[in-house]
Amino acid sequence: MFKKVALLLLVLVLVGAFVACAPPVPAEIKIGVNAELTGGIPVVGASCKNAAEMAVKEVNDAGGLEVGGRKYKVTLLIEDNEDKAESAAAAAQKLNTAGVLVHIGANASRNAIPASTVCEDAKLPMISPWSTNPKTTAGKKYVFRACFIDDFQGVVAAKFAINELKANTASVLYDVASEYNKGIAEIFKKTFEEAGKQVVAFETYTTGDKDFSAQLTKIRASGADVLFLPNYYSEVPLQVQQAHKLGYTDTIFGSDSWGNLELIDLCGADCEGLFFTTHYAPDIATPKAQKFIADYEAAYGKTPDDVAALTYDAFGLAFQAIQAAGKIDRQAVRDALASITKYEGVTGTMEFRGTGDPVKSAVIIQIKNGKFTYYTSAAP
Repeated sequence: MFKKVALLLLVLVLVGAFVACAPPVPAEIKIGVNAELTGGIPVVGASCKNAAEMAVKEVNDAGGLEVGGRKYKVTLLIEDNEDKAESAAAAAQKLNTAGVLVHIGANASRNAIPASTVCEDAKLPMISPWSTNPKTTAGKKYVFRACFIDDFQGVVAAKFAINELKANTASVLYDVASEYNKGIAEIFKKTFEEAGKQVVAFETYTTGDKDFSAQLTKIRASGADVLFLPNYYSEVPLQVQQAHKLGYTDTIFGSDSWGNLELIDLCGADCEGLFFTTHYAPDIATPKAQKFIADYEAAYGKTPDDVAALTYDAFGLAFQAIQAAGKIDRQAVRDALASITKYEGVTGTMEFRGTGDPVKSAVIIQIKNGKFTYYTSAAP
């Protein structure tokens, strides 16, 4: 009898130990953000961080995210990638080790591409808000984005130059060391020339350069009808100002990397009247986008740029996928993301069709009276 009691006690102790050691059901959902808080484009990182904090606060203020009939608090983990490829990869690895369910970021393609490799290897669902380079998602099952890709944007820019600006010849100045700049420049050139037009100057520089006079002199001498600058908001003002000083008077236009209001502060009157392709236009916003804009302005005292809007949509996509998955599981969330056929975001309606690249529209913005103003749209 004593042996039976002892055996029963031993079983109970072992069962208790097993239960104690079993992984607890998570009371929170961890989401990581990999952003350019310092380095060459800190305004991008700030916009990403602001929108991320706002999206998470909204969910938590409503009682948490309901998944499988249970409410979970969302915890935000933010890492600074310093706008460096190696730091972006290290940040992704750190967030993976921390156990995040979804990885948001990086934003610039030069940082998103290395981060995407880490996330793919870790089978960690990743959504880049702003990386448009195809390499970010190419061949990967766990990597998604909230924006259109350069292949689409380069075509939109080339068709805009031909159809709206009536250009027969074009010139391009781009950063050869950046995946984003190089990729969109090449797509623009290919599309423009396939339409029977001619790119008469295709000039390059390297990240960090400040003097573009040699390249711009060649561009002016080429007689091109337009100048395409698929470069970042922090670089474009110098390029535009130097072009004007050299006597360039024809149309200059750019890409979504122009889409931060700091461009206007840095460029001033030199950028008045110029155009760029981007993801959304606040002045034609849908009711959902209008609410986002108003809430963002109330929280941060400024109008949200495209990075903020895309980050907010990246979180919206993540929340929708987590709820559709019905459980706190990376594979289930990844599968739910890939299955999204309709998401109504602040940057428009999007869906995924077998890749991590959403099908969505682009808009053309013109800088008028010191503001970003809607000009026209371009459907996929």
